[in-house]
Amino acid sequence: MRLPTFLLLLVILLVAAFTMLNWGVFVAPAELSFGIVSVQWPFGLLMLGLLVGMTLVFILFAIYVQTAALLEVRRHARELQASRELAEKAEASRLTELRNVFENAIQLQRSQQQDFEARLHSRVDQLDNTLRTSMEESTNSLAAYIGELEDRLERGKRQ
Repeated sequence: MRLPTFLLLLVILLVAAFTMLNWGVFVAPAELSFGIVSVQWPFGLLMLGLLVGMTLVFILFAIYVQTAALLEVRRHARELQASRELAEKAEASRLTELRNVFENAIQLQRSQQQDFEARLHSRVDQLDNTLRTSMEESTNSLAAYIGELEDRLERGKRQ
């Protein structure tokens, strides 16, 4: 039990004990004036009734305030949940967009890599052809020199 509730119950019990101990005084009739009318009524019972009535009014008011606060908290919780869901959707959208950007960047990188590989293969083929041509020319030149040397050697042997 919370402290304010405990204190309220303690006060109510003390008032009840005080009333029981002084019941004779509470029910003793007294001349009461209401401005226009005067009546013979027990003043203690009138004050006790007013105390009970005001206590009930304050308890009902406290229940009303607490109920209003709970409803407000529930409304805020729903708004918070809606905001959280909106933020999660926005975050998911940003992640999807980021994934699309990454995929596009990867596709561009693959395309550039394929283009580079094609140019590299073309250049290697071109260099291979140049090297083959150069080797053939060197081979032909070397064969021509060897043939010329053989001719000179044969002429030298004949003379």
